Amino acid sequence: MTTPGLFDRRTAIRTLCLGAATFAAPFLIVWAAGIRINLSPSMPLGLYRVTADVRAPLVEFCPPEPYGSFAARRGFRSAGNCPDGASPLMKPVIASAGDLVEVSDVAGIAVNGSTLPNTAAKTKDSHGRPLSPFPSGRYRVQQGSVWVASSYNPWSFDSRYFGPVPAKIIRRHLKPFLTL
Repeated sequence: MTTPGLFDRRTAIRTLCLGAATFAAPFLIVWAAGIRINLSPSMPLGLYRVTADVRAPLVEFCPPEPYGSFAARRGFRSAGNCPDGASPLMKPVIASAGDLVEVSDVAGIAVNGSTLPNTAAKTKDSHGRPLSPFPSGRYRVQQGSVWVASSYNPWSFDSRYFGPVPAKIIRRHLKPFLTL
């Protein structure tokens, strides 16, 4: 004999669990296959594959403090598995060891004399809150660090605000797989 309503509750719980698993399975399979999904406006939307090629044009990393927490508080990053509780950033590598980076308030970032479009830092975010751009000047990229910036989106949160990124915090190197 069963308790009235118990069968219905168990069935509902099983159905809910099965539905959640069915929904999550494709994302877990894609992730396990080394595919990352980019939904941020900093780069073209789409799928990016993890590669062992350290010369790959993109990297995934958790921004160093205090920039990681700042970006999380501002909502620049969604929830994720970085130490600050937010998601890693995926950014193009624009300069590596030995390159000369020039940061200008007006022109943005130039690497080895070539100015990158859409890299001028903003002094306020899209909600009008103040931002602190990385200081203008000329910087030689040191061994063990890279500069990352999106020329795709002028509002990207990247080296224009936090400068060089230590290579040791790079989690993955990525290449575009299927983008819009």
